[in-house]
Amino acid sequence: MNSPFTKHSVWTRRQFLGAVGATVAAGSLNGFAADAAPLASFFVVGDTHFLADKMDPEKLDATSAAYTSRLVDTLNRLPGTEFSEAVGGGKVPAPNGVLHAGDVIDTGDKNGATQLAMQRTEWAGYVAQFGLTGAEGRLKFPVFEVPGNHDSPHGTGHAIEQMAARQRARKGLKAVSKNGLHSSWNWGGVHFITLGLIVGTDRGVARKRRYAAMESLAFLIEDLANTPKDQPLVLMHHVDMARYTVAKPDTDYTKWEWDPADVAAFYAAIKGRRAAIFYGHTHFRNVFRWDGVSTKAADGVAVFNVDNASHFNSPAQAFFHVEVRGDGFTVREFETRDGWETGRWTPQVWKAAV
Repeated sequence: MNSPFTKHSVWTRRQFLGAVGATVAAGSLNGFAADAAPLASFFVVGDTHFLADKMDPEKLDATSAAYTSRLVDTLNRLPGTEFSEAVGGGKVPAPNGVLHAGDVIDTGDKNGATQLAMQRTEWAGYVAQFGLTGAEGRLKFPVFEVPGNHDSPHGTGHAIEQMAARQRARKGLKAVSKNGLHSSWNWGGVHFITLGLIVGTDRGVARKRRYAAMESLAFLIEDLANTPKDQPLVLMHHVDMARYTVAKPDTDYTKWEWDPADVAAFYAAIKGRRAAIFYGHTHFRNVFRWDGVSTKAADGVAVFNVDNASHFNSPAQAFFHVEVRGDGFTVREFETRDGWETGRWTPQVWKAAV
C-alpha cells in the first residue's frame, strides 16, 4: 500500500484513520460483564465543543446547548442499565468518574472581545453541565478534563486558567503539576495521569512548537518516578500522536501539531510500562497499538481514540465506557445518530491486557 506520506508531510485525519486499522482486540464477550464487579470503571468523552452564540455571546448556541445537555443525561442514565447482548450483557457499573479528553469549549483558540465573552459563556456552560465532583453540576460523577487546542493552543486564556483552579480543588489526587494543569491519581489499582494538549517538551530539541506542552513531559517523568513500574497506567491527552511518530526530513515541524521529538520522548517515558492511552481531537473512533516508531504496530501500547461527544456540527456522537478488571481493560462504545435523543452500544468490544 502506498503511504500517504508520499504526497503529504503530515497525514490528514481521514488519511491516517484509513491507514491505521489495527484494533487492540475486538469481539463478543458473552457473560463477561456478569462476573464480579470491576475494580474500577469510567466513561471517556471528548470534543464537547461548548459553543456560544456569536450574535448573542452571553448565551449558548441552541444546538450546542441541546447536545451537551442530552450527553450528560445519557451519562447519568446508563449506570444500572443493561449492556446489549452484542457487547456481553450484564449491568453497566456505576463509574468512578468521567475523563474528558479536551476541546471542552470551542472558542478558546480565537481572539477578540466577542470571542472572550463567548469563551466565558462556553466555560460556564461546561461547569453547569459537568460540575467537578458530581455535586455541583448536572453530571452525577466526578469529571477530569484536559485542555484541547480549542480550549488553549498556547497555554493561556480563560479556559486554561479555570482548569488549573479546578485541578487544585480536586480531592484525593496523588500529584498535581506546579502549573496546576496536570495531575495523577489511583482508581482500582490503576494509575491515571492527565497530560494536557500534547506531551512535551523535549529540552534536547530547541525549535518552536505549534502548541504549548505546558510542562507535561516533565510532570509525566516525575510522576512515573514515584509510581511502581508494574502498576497499570491510563494516560490521557488531547492530540493524536501516531500521525506525528515518524519524522520527515526537510520538514517544517512548527506546522505539525505535535513535534516528533516530543512524541519520541513521550514514548521513551512510558516504554516498558503497562499502559493504555486515551485521546480525542480527530472526531473519529480509532483503536490500535502504538510502538513509538511506526504509525501501525502489531504490538505496543493500547490506544483508544474517542469520537466527539457533543460537537454542534453533527448529531452523530459517541463516547467510551471502560471497565478495569484483573485481566485488563474492557472498552465499549456508546453512540448516537440524533444528538443524544437516543443511543446504543456499538456491536464490538475491545480488551487490552495491560
